[in-house]
Amino acid sequence: MTTEATLPSTSASPTARQVWTRARGVVLALVLLLVAAVAIAAIRSTERHGSLDPRSADPYGSRAVAELLADRGVDTRVVTTLDQARAAAGPDTTLLVAVPDLLTHRQQSRLRSATADSDGRTVLVAPGGWSVERLVPGVVADPATSLDSTLSPDCGLPAARRAGTADTGGIRYTVTDPGNDECYPSERLPTLVRVPAASGDGDTVVLGAPDILYNDTLDEQGNASLTLQLLGSRPHLVWYLPSLSDSSTTDPGEEKDFLDLLPSGWLWGTLQLFFAAALAALWRARRLGPLVPEKLPVAIRASETVEGRARLYRKANARDRAATALRSTTRTRLAPLVGVPVTQAHAPEALLPALSGHLHRDGDGQSLHSLLFGPPPGDDAALISLADQLDALEREVRRS
Repeated sequence: MTTEATLPSTSASPTARQVWTRARGVVLALVLLLVAAVAIAAIRSTERHGSLDPRSADPYGSRAVAELLADRGVDTRVVTTLDQARAAAGPDTTLLVAVPDLLTHRQQSRLRSATADSDGRTVLVAPGGWSVERLVPGVVADPATSLDSTLSPDCGLPAARRAGTADTGGIRYTVTDPGNDECYPSERLPTLVRVPAASGDGDTVVLGAPDILYNDTLDEQGNASLTLQLLGSRPHLVWYLPSLSDSSTTDPGEEKDFLDLLPSGWLWGTLQLFFAAALAALWRARRLGPLVPEKLPVAIRASETVEGRARLYRKANARDRAATALRSTTRTRLAPLVGVPVTQAHAPEALLPALSGHLHRDGDGQSLHSLLFGPPPGDDAALISLADQLDALEREVRRS
């Protein structure tokens, strides 16, 4: 009783050292994750700087392509907005779309309407399932990519036959409409498709991999020959590099929420982290069934148990549970002292008359009822007062 009466003197707030001991593992993991993210971002930023940019001389740039085309009288112009790309489409122009999957569905539909009857050539570099079906109806991207990077033409397209083997292995396509050129097959599915326009001299070339355009691989296999033939059929080449700052991404007046502004990779990454956290929680839980009582390997002093429960009660602000435990224990100890069976210790009609008769207090039944069976205290001070009164009552009964 006296131990719980001194409850407020025991602090339940963890010290700074305890907080650091508990959190240092999480902090260390976060620091390592941040360092790894920065390192990966730095490596990737230098590795793919200027990818597919005809102005870049980096290994993954395409400046060599632009220089070779310039020697043959083909001028190259870079555009970064859809409006510029649509305006440039024409019979004397080859329009190359570097990363079609970056375009929204609305942008893809607008680009398709501008190039369908332009009588020019449109070259799509590695379009996936997100874009190819809108930009080239009748062509579907296969989920499985090519296992080989260097492939043979195996088709009647003159440009492919003259170039020979090339590094076109990448996305494979299924062509549903007849009359198209299907070249460089991998497992019987082409990685380069030429689709003639329904009318006129225009066409669309779907290229399954960007490797033949890179500075680093342009001089390998028949890459240079295939590239020059595909991009040099018209005197003008417009190189479209989709940009996130393009104002044509949304309809005028259309508002995007926060999730629309996040790249799809972040959403998938968040979902994976969620599943990883769930699996980690299951692993850390360890017990996948009901709790099994076990005998403690050592004896624990009663004072430590009392103090531990008091800390839990205080941390949870469970004054009602603490008061109930104090009153129940007091009634259990008082019942045998006043001749009441323990089984009836919690019945007011049995305990209170015997207790009043034992103490010889006139008119004190109401106060005893409030003390032993009353409502829970409203604050810590009232809880301390209750513990003191119960302790005093038990001492008085034992002395009488």
